[in-house]
Amino acid sequence: MEQQTVRTTLTLPKDLLEATDKAVQSGKARSRNEFVTRTLRRELAAQKRTEIDAALAEMANDVEYQAEVLQMEAEFAPAQWEALKLKETSE
Repeated sequence: MEQQTVRTTLTLPKDLLEATDKAVQSGKARSRNEFVTRTLRRELAAQKRTEIDAALAEMANDVEYQAEVLQMEAEFAPAQWEALKLKETSE
C-alpha cells in the first residue's frame, strides 16, 4: 500500500545536503527524499524507544505498580504450577 506524501521545503546546512547527495550518488539511497525519509523514521523510532524506556524506568520505581505486579504473580502462580506439571507428565 502506497503512503500518501506531502511536498514540503527544508532548509538544511550545506554540509548535510552535500553528505546526503554523496550517499545518494554512492547508492545508499535512491534519492534525497528516500534518504531524508529513512533518516527521519530512524530518529522518530529512537525517540519513541527513549519514551518507552523512560516509562519502564518510572514503573520500576513506582511502589504501587510493583505491588500490583507482585499480586498478579501470586494470582498466576497456581496456574503456572499446573502448566509445569502438565508439561512434565506429557514428556
